[in-house]
Order: sequence, then C-alpha cells, then structure tokens
Amino acid sequence: MHVEPIKYTPAVFLDRDGTINEDVGYLRDTGQLTLIPGAVQAIQILNNCGFKVVVVTNQSGVARGYFREEFIGQIHDHLRAVLQRESAIIDAFYYCPHHPTEGLPPYRKICSCRKPETGMLIQATHDLHLDLSHSYMVGDKIQDIQAGKKAGVKTILVKTGYGCFIKEEDIISDYVAQDIFSAAQWIANSITK
Repeated sequence: MHVEPIKYTPAVFLDRDGTINEDVGYLRDTGQLTLIPGAVQAIQILNNCGFKVVVVTNQSGVARGYFREEFIGQIHDHLRAVLQRESAIIDAFYYCPHHPTEGLPPYRKICSCRKPETGMLIQATHDLHLDLSHSYMVGDKIQDIQAGKKAGVKTILVKTGYGCFIKEEDIISDYVAQDIFSAAQWIANSITK
C-alpha cells in the first residue's frame, strides 16, 4: 500500500485584536468588530501566496468573566463570514481563554497556550501540517513577537493597536510594518526574492 507523504505548508499566524480588527478593549458584541483598513486585501495576498492563514489570539475576557467561550466562536464565525464575502480566507482560529492571575478556575492558570507561549502555534502546526521554518507571526504586541520567536518563525510587528505605543528600543521583531496590509506585502516580496 502506497501512502502519500504529508505535505507541510507555510503559514502566517495573525493576532486578532489590533492586527486584523480594531482593538476595543474587550470585544463583547459582533457590532463592535471593525476591520483595520487593508485587512481584507492583506489576507487575500497571503491566500494567493499559498500560505495557511491562522488566527492566534489571547482572550482573557473569558477568565475575567466578561464573556463565555461560546462567544469567541460567534465572533470568529462572524469574522470568517465577513472576510469570505471578499474571498479572504482564514484557515483556522485558535484562542487562549486563560489568565495567570485574573478570574476563576478553570481559566485562572498558567498555561502553555497564552502568548508569549507557543501552544496555539504548535497546536496549529500539528493540526494543519505547517512548515514553521517558512512561516510568519504578525501582531501588535511584544507577546505576539515573543511567541513567534519561540516557535522559530519570522516575526512582524504592526504599528496598529498596541503596536503604535511600542518604543523603538523595545522592538524585537524581524520587521516593522505600518499595518497588516504592509506586513502582507513584505511577506509576499520576501518569498519572491
């Protein structure tokens, strides 16, 4: 019996709030979801370049009791539908509902999935057969970049969301982009060189 070898695909891991959509603190209603300008086109670029596009997002609002885990699924279904209408595809969503010091068990705990830890990226790698050596992490916080570095992917800090408050001397990413669209352009240019 012949077994086809698994084909590993590069991915672009995207933070959600502050990277794809405006950061409103704790998103508690689908009506608050506003895409950052250029987000649709950015995801289209990444789709066209052959990347799996994977959202990895810390959602400690669950631990803090602001919303239930089911609500995160509703937001992600809504976001997926909004993007699909423009032929921009998110391949998978991963989230961490935990916080190390806030909220109540079972959500108040130190976990391996909350960025800057790599749990979400590693889980996605197993689930989707990803090639981390040719993958990228895009986010607006130092924790996003730290998670990417620990996972061994190239990292891009966007200057939207919290990214506009990060001081030059604190930036540890491989590249700094004005927004997700500029990040996607940089990634597309990197793979064609």
